[in-house]
Amino acid sequence: MIITRLITNEEADRYVEVPFQVTSGTERIHVRIEVEANGPGDCVIDLGVKDSTRVRGWSGGARTEFFVEAEQATPGYIPGELVAGEWAVLLGTYRIPPAGCTVRVEVTCITMQGRWLKGDLHMHTVHSDGAWTVAENAKMMAELGCDFLAMTDHNTYSQNLTYPKETGIVLIPGMELTTNHGHANFLGAVRPVEDFRAVSSEQVQDRIQEARSNGARIVLNHPHCPNCGWEWAWSVDCDWVEIWNGPWREANQRTLTWWHEQLCSGKRMIAVGGSDFHRQGGYVKHSMPTTWVYAASRTAQGVLDGIDTGRVFLSFSPEGPTLELHAGIYHMGDVVPAQAPERQGKVVLVVNELEVGDTVKLISDRGVEVTCVAHHERSLELLAEMEGRTFYRAEVWRYFSEVQETLLAAVSNPLYMD
Repeated sequence: MIITRLITNEEADRYVEVPFQVTSGTERIHVRIEVEANGPGDCVIDLGVKDSTRVRGWSGGARTEFFVEAEQATPGYIPGELVAGEWAVLLGTYRIPPAGCTVRVEVTCITMQGRWLKGDLHMHTVHSDGAWTVAENAKMMAELGCDFLAMTDHNTYSQNLTYPKETGIVLIPGMELTTNHGHANFLGAVRPVEDFRAVSSEQVQDRIQEARSNGARIVLNHPHCPNCGWEWAWSVDCDWVEIWNGPWREANQRTLTWWHEQLCSGKRMIAVGGSDFHRQGGYVKHSMPTTWVYAASRTAQGVLDGIDTGRVFLSFSPEGPTLELHAGIYHMGDVVPAQAPERQGKVVLVVNELEVGDTVKLISDRGVEVTCVAHHERSLELLAEMEGRTFYRAEVWRYFSEVQETLLAAVSNPLYMD
């Protein structure tokens, strides 16, 4: 929406409102102005915005554009709910030349819509044993083209109180419950527990229940790590399991094998990953692995709700490979009903961003059903029968010359059959 407003010299030293409509479901408002003097003389227009009830920000003459979202905003502007109704761009007529000026106001309202977002769910900062600040981690993730991150410092939530609102990264509150016999991430709650200390299985369960009651998702972290694997009860009340922690290694392979066994036994467990980044060194990098989520909105809640659906896959880097697994209208994380027409069709796996030599596997509860090696294709499509299977999932394996090994490059969550 572009609105052109002529401001006369008689309107100097006032606040001019340029109204615009915000519809329900708006995710982001972006405003930009261009000012042109209609003749000689000083011309200074200040900038701000109001919603239907209050002023939501002011930057004076310091800016010519700003954005407002539910969780983030340009400095000087207040993030929060984008209430439907009449809003107005505020133009402060600080200096107006005798012949007036023309202000071109461009308002862009972006509506919530499903899209793939990518990021990192496990990272540390100077608030525990990490070497980088919150802002430094967010900046690096933005440079990688990622959308979200959770900074999960050990047994503290102080990092959640310092999240920069002006960053372009969606910041998910997090904390890693760190005990001598296993770690778990609490994601989505700024202050998940009052006291992290737990030295028994019962106390661990109590901390988990407290975090859940405060709105956190529970992630079982690196459960087969030889140094800090999960030694508490496996019946722990968790939402998701971190099957890929940092660079691919034997501990991750053990968790992948265990997760597959759980799926074959009939359990439906959502798999996620995280870099567990503390500092630069070796092959540990931000967003290695990358968690991809199909989310309804580019917000912390949108990411968390998206993971809950199971439409999630992991890749070794933000560049992919990327995976899409579906049967008609049903996608990874969904359950295809026994009577659905799609049951007469095929499961379809589409893989993009492949390299020569990559091996793609389509796997069910019966084992590897389809295998294909990329020769020159950047994309592949694999098909498989549904009848008699309880789930399908996908893997991509790649040879990495840096370590002279074939390692996991991507893995999907399952598409289930009822």
